[in-house]
Amino acid sequence: MAEIELKTAPADFRFPTTNQTRHCFTRYIEFHRCVAAKGDNSGECEKFAKYYRSLCPGEWVDRWNEQRESGTFPGPL
Repeated sequence: MAEIELKTAPADFRFPTTNQTRHCFTRYIEFHRCVAAKGDNSGECEKFAKYYRSLCPGEWVDRWNEQRESGTFPGPL
């Protein structure tokens, strides 16, 4: 049986507290900005996707995706 290695986003000095809400939101925005700048097939953006997926609750990501699709997302994309 293969060993599974679990990782999360690296520590970021911009988010020193245990509450990682802003860290999650920032990584989500960084991913979508990267995709917008480099395209969907850019492997460079995948690290940001891994970061926000490990930090953010799935319900938040689902809601943000819906908001982006409807043009009501509150973040700076």
